[in-house]
Amino acid sequence: MTDPKMPFDKTPFELMMTQAQEMAKAFNPALESFAPKEFEKLWPTMPKDIMEFWFGKGMSKDGLDAKTRLLLTLAGLTMQGAQADTPVRMTVRHLMEAGATKDEIAETIAHMSMFAGIPAMTRAMELAREVMEDNKDDAK
Repeated sequence: MTDPKMPFDKTPFELMMTQAQEMAKAFNPALESFAPKEFEKLWPTMPKDIMEFWFGKGMSKDGLDAKTRLLLTLAGLTMQGAQADTPVRMTVRHLMEAGATKDEIAETIAHMSMFAGIPAMTRAMELAREVMEDNKDDAK
């Protein structure tokens, strides 16, 4: 008994993803064109002052500033590897708003290669580069 929709040349993961996509289409045909990355645009970038209030200087005058906290967050997200695409992109976007330079962002990610491994670092760097390119286009 073979199903023509499920060829034998696919891995079990590919078969599972194909089945999940078919099921999503059956539930809601609009999900066929859903792009999680587009969903990120619904979340605004917080102004630096708000980030400082919520995550930094609001608790302690001598506490970490928003940029430092976000750089630490980016380091932790890099450690998670490919599980954290959306949070990495959003954190990079917030870092740029908080005044971080491209070099600071890249150095933070590169530093994690020693702990997270080259693949996780490479993925985070690709995501950060994507955000920086998008941000450059928005600035025009």
